[in-house]
Amino acid sequence: MKWFSFGYLGSISIILCLGLLMIFNTTSAEVIEVGRWDLAFHAIIRQILYLILSVGMGFGLLILGYKEVLKLMPLLLVLSIVLLALVLVPGVGQKINGARRWISLLGNSIQPSEFAKYAIGFFFIEKMGDNLIHNNFDYKKFFKVLLICLIPIILTVLEPDNGTALIMFMTLCGLFILTKIPLKVWLLPLIVIMTVGGAFALQMPHVQKRIEVFRNPEKDVLGKGHQSYQSKVAIGSGGFWGKGIGSSLQKFGFLPEARSDYIAAIFAEETGFMGLCCLIILYLIHLVSGVAIAMKIRCPKGALTVLLSSFLISLQAFINLGVISCLLPSKGTNLPFFSHGGSSLISSVFAVFMVLSVIKQYNKGSKRYHSPSSSI
Repeated sequence: MKWFSFGYLGSISIILCLGLLMIFNTTSAEVIEVGRWDLAFHAIIRQILYLILSVGMGFGLLILGYKEVLKLMPLLLVLSIVLLALVLVPGVGQKINGARRWISLLGNSIQPSEFAKYAIGFFFIEKMGDNLIHNNFDYKKFFKVLLICLIPIILTVLEPDNGTALIMFMTLCGLFILTKIPLKVWLLPLIVIMTVGGAFALQMPHVQKRIEVFRNPEKDVLGKGHQSYQSKVAIGSGGFWGKGIGSSLQKFGFLPEARSDYIAAIFAEETGFMGLCCLIILYLIHLVSGVAIAMKIRCPKGALTVLLSSFLISLQAFINLGVISCLLPSKGTNLPFFSHGGSSLISSVFAVFMVLSVIKQYNKGSKRYHSPSSSI
């Protein structure tokens, strides 16, 4: 367990440090472009403050314990639903690039969907995790829990934020399998929902445009295809070893969202193919370590908590890296611990501390089991 814990936390720590470096790197280019030298450290300081806040909350979580936090999940999910509903209210939710995904609070933008995707998973674990112990499936309870989980997914689709809604949906599907929900209960409804949801999504103009741009970004280089095209230029110009840290040209106004959704493209330009491979390996170490830790946990809810946290972080990384490589359509998904963004960082750190709480509880149990008094 010790080595897996080290791999889990160590990989995240390295990714986080690289992310802070790249945030300062990309925002410095923005400062140079607009000539606002007073803003040189603005983004990095905000990110560090968000990190301090999230770590402080994480230590509070450790004191409380993951079991108690899971018991609070119904309340936290309701809060997430309320915030998602407020996002859709004109004058309350911020409309950026045609989507309402943020709420302004005390000068800071909050993205409720970042918290909702974790709240859904942990809520489901709290309500259905015992199914692994008792092996006594309650149909009525399952459909009640599922109906509650679908509310934030529907609200997220209405923003619209199909990428995050898809992540929430995939999270639930993964939990259906892990909690041994009978296939006959959810497989057919899943096929129906995917068919109807896919047909509905394909009717949305922005979805159609994204698919068209994904197939051929060069058709609209100055419009919707601009980010995808410039991302390919950034990654391609990096070559095998990269141009060197700080030497990117695409960050000087050519690639929009250079410090958030497309920050990995700038990283690839400066560190090359090898740098991007190292970043992917770090996320793989995180995922493998998480799975290994979960396999050692005897408490079903604890094991599911570790698997969910590792899965969500890795899934978001997979989607983001797929988008910047033009292997997936643009979805507006941040790269966990690497991209600039307070909501994403706080929710991701929360997930990590949930895992650390599970490990702490496991270590306590191991010491109690192996203590001299336990054999008397």
